[in-house]
Amino acid sequence: MSPTNSSDDMKLLPPFPAPDPGMISTQNLESDIRILTSGGHHIPAHSSLLASASPVLGSIIASLRENSCSANTIQIFGVPYDAVSVFVGFLYTSMCAEEEMEKFGIHLLALSHVYLVPKLKRRCTKALAQQLTVENVVDVLQLTRLCDAPDLYFKSMKLIDENFKAVEHTEGWQFLQQNDPFLELEILQFIEEAELRKKNTKKHREDQSLYLQLSEALESLEHICTEGCTSVGPHDIEPSRTKGPCSRFSTCEGLQHSIRHFAACQKKVNGGCLRCTRFWQLLKLHSSICDNSDICRVPMCREFKTRTELQKKRKDITRWDLLAKKVMSARVISSLSVTKKKIKEEPRE
Repeated sequence: MSPTNSSDDMKLLPPFPAPDPGMISTQNLESDIRILTSGGHHIPAHSSLLASASPVLGSIIASLRENSCSANTIQIFGVPYDAVSVFVGFLYTSMCAEEEMEKFGIHLLALSHVYLVPKLKRRCTKALAQQLTVENVVDVLQLTRLCDAPDLYFKSMKLIDENFKAVEHTEGWQFLQQNDPFLELEILQFIEEAELRKKNTKKHREDQSLYLQLSEALESLEHICTEGCTSVGPHDIEPSRTKGPCSRFSTCEGLQHSIRHFAACQKKVNGGCLRCTRFWQLLKLHSSICDNSDICRVPMCREFKTRTELQKKRKDITRWDLLAKKVMSARVISSLSVTKKKIKEEPRE
């Protein structure tokens, strides 16, 4: 499409492909309106099609008719003529070449937002997300705030967060610091919050790992005190004569050493032995989640349970209640994961 200032060109159809089915046909119709772009170039068009493709353009056209304006000209300034030409072509065909999107994506996003063309806006948002680089991300971010493109805004922020050292040396960032301190502050806050989220996620994973370890240690403790294992077991059950370590729990062998140490240690009174203190805490944690204290064979289970019940009656809820809930939650999640894995591995008939 070549630019023209001649009124004779108003009689010519713009060289766009045929419109989509269901759109107003422009075949054998003379263009009845012109779009004036930067540089004084004109693009002939059809008011009926523009109005059906864009409610904003439809409103402008209606206003021109109400005011009996003889110029029949719509002004679209602030973007290159070629970008406006591609935009008008999209209104006719709902199509845009990849090369055009790559070259005019930023301008087309602005036009699609201003003139309310959602299909083009979605296409621009997706294309610009794929074209994001360290060099253009600040410019794209500024545009996303003006054009209400939250998905593109988040992806731009994420790219800046991941490559902040490089972004700091770009012309876009230098311009931003001088002209838009509020957006600069917004970016720095996003980076700070992202770092905090990373730390919280890391801590959550570490906590979950600890709760799973405690859960396995509790299961191993119940296994030793109920069934007996290689060297430790209930007084009425002979320990296994198997010389190898327990194959059921990775913590079993170490826990058996702790039980033997606890039974023989002379420093455990008043917290004199750290190893005994930890084993004592494990016994207390077990009692917090045990539902069968009356018949449980884990040492001190019933005594700890009775003491805990008295504390609850006095509303003296300790940290053990919270820890017990988290360990139980981790055990349930772990059990569900194992079940889900088994279901996936089972052959289908």
